[in-house]
This record gives sequence, C-alpha cells and structure tokens, in this order.
Amino acid sequence: MKKIKAAAVQAAPVFLDLNGSIDKAEKYVEEAAANGADLVAFPETWLPGFPFFIWLGTPRESLAYFPRYHANSMEVNSPEMRRLQSIAAKNKVTLVMGFSERDGGSRYMAQVIIGPDGEILLTRRKLKPTHVERTIFGEGDGSDLRVVDAEFGRLGALNCWEHVQPLMKMAMYAQHEEVHVAGWPSLCVGRDVAYALGPEVNNAASQIYAVEGGCYVLAPCAVVSQEMFDIMCDTPEKAHVLNPYGSKPGGGFTMIYGPDGREMCDPLPEDQEGILYADLDPETLILAKAAADPVGHYARADAVRLVVNRKKRVVMEEIDNEDRRAKPAGSGQQDDGEEDIVEFSVQ
Repeated sequence: MKKIKAAAVQAAPVFLDLNGSIDKAEKYVEEAAANGADLVAFPETWLPGFPFFIWLGTPRESLAYFPRYHANSMEVNSPEMRRLQSIAAKNKVTLVMGFSERDGGSRYMAQVIIGPDGEILLTRRKLKPTHVERTIFGEGDGSDLRVVDAEFGRLGALNCWEHVQPLMKMAMYAQHEEVHVAGWPSLCVGRDVAYALGPEVNNAASQIYAVEGGCYVLAPCAVVSQEMFDIMCDTPEKAHVLNPYGSKPGGGFTMIYGPDGREMCDPLPEDQEGILYADLDPETLILAKAAADPVGHYARADAVRLVVNRKKRVVMEEIDNEDRRAKPAGSGQQDDGEEDIVEFSVQ
C-alpha cells in the first residue's frame, strides 16, 4: 500500500434527484481533491438518497414514492455513471459512491469504485437489504464480495449492516483488504426505540471492522436534511420517527478509523455537512497485522474455514443447441457461466 490522503463525505443528497445529487457530489470531490485527497468516499445509497419513507409509514404509503425513487436510481451503464467516471478522472481521485442501482424493474443497494483514470474497478450490491429495505431493494450474491487493486492498494466496500455479518466480513478480510469503505445512511431513524439503529452501535461496527481486518476504514454517513423532512414527514409523528432527538436535521456520524481502531479525525456535528480527512500510512497496517492477521498467522484453517460461492445468480439460461454451452441471461451483469467456489481461512 502507498501513503494516501483519504476523504469521507458527510452530507445530504439532493433527495430524489439523481442529477442534482451528482452536481453536489462533484463539488465535494473537487473540494476534497483540492485539499490533496486521493480517495473520496460517499454514504450508502447517496444517489438519490436513502429511502427513509419505508420506515415512516405503512407499506401502502411508501408506494407513492416508488416511481420517483426508481426513476432517479442509476443504471450501471448510463450517462449518469459515465459522468461520475468523468468526475473521478478530472479530479484524479479514486471515488467510492453509494447508489440505488436500477436494473430493469428492480433496485439494488449498490456501490461503485472508480479509479483516478475514470475506469470502473467494481460495482457491487448489498447481499441482504436490512428489514424493511427488502420492500424496495433486491439482493446481491457472492460475486459482490470483492476487493480490488486500487492505485494505492487493496480496496473494498460494504454497506451498512453487512458490517454485522461475520462471514461477509471474513470474505473481505481474506482478500487482504488494506482500505475499506463502510457506507452508512443517516444514523437517526427510530433510534429512540431501536438502539441498534443508532450511531453508537453502527460506528462500533465500523471500528471493530478496522481492528478485525487490520485495515483502514472510512465510514461516510449521510445527513437527513430539512428538504427530506419536508418531502417525507407530513405529520409530527413521522418527523419524530425520522429523528427522535428533536425532529430536526441530523443523523451524520462520519468517522475514519485506523487499523488499530483509533479515530483518525475529529467528528462533525451530526447536522453539519463537510468532509473528514485522514492520512493513511502503510506502516500502521504492518504493525496491526503483526499482532493479529486474520488470514495469516492468526488464522486456524485446520479448525474452521469459509466457503464463498462467487457465481452470479441468473433467472434464465439460454442453451445453444449447436455447442450446448449455457449462457446466462437476464442478470444485467456479465458472467462466464462457471461456478467459482473460493475457500478462505477463518480464525
């Protein structure tokens, strides 16, 4: 790994407005690059915003938002994605963006990693949307557990409560991840009745990921803006659910953690937008893994190990009668048709 300066964005999107949110993202990328950042990370489904309406009313009420949310979700092969690629290339940064992916009639909680040359290194989907997220988003599969070779080192990303699923974490650690982006939505909804949804538990999940994996963790977290209250909260009760602590903008709890678990920057107030920065040094990685390398000297593959099925799921296969080769179709992603079973050592 090379020394780099990393940036984690804490901000609200232009809610339900894909192009407006990309405009705003560009300003943050430009600001981060001007301050020397090599890596810029955004929160979960920042494009076009996390669909908090699924938490605020009945399933019937939330359906009213679906057409607009779907229309402002982003396809992987789209002008909007190419614009993000251009933004990364123009500013010579590696960009990690959380977005609602539109594929046919479905949506997925996705992340894209774009290199400083504008090339897409990875697009991935959250394997299991959490709780009511499953009413609007589909699932990923084992092909989404990937760590890539970025310009500066081994880089990976997961969304939200993927960080409390031990096997998913181990699948990432086993690929010798050095820098990780933990994308989070605003950590405010329902936290008066569900402590696990609040910042204490979720920031702890990012922190322990850093310690377990012996890697740097950027944990960008979005802000719920007044605009989002105005759009989604037509009653005081809904405003209270969205942020029980004052029914007002907030929920931003961005942080950057070192591989020893320490906080590497000062936090912003939860209702304030901005960018957090940290210098990432490879020597700290070496020291962390000298104590506990989860896939090296601190592993016990003879006792326990992890199996990952990387085959992409498809809903239809076309059979060519001439050569009898199966060709996947309908997945929206390429596949060689071969099942890829990977075994990883587990501590």
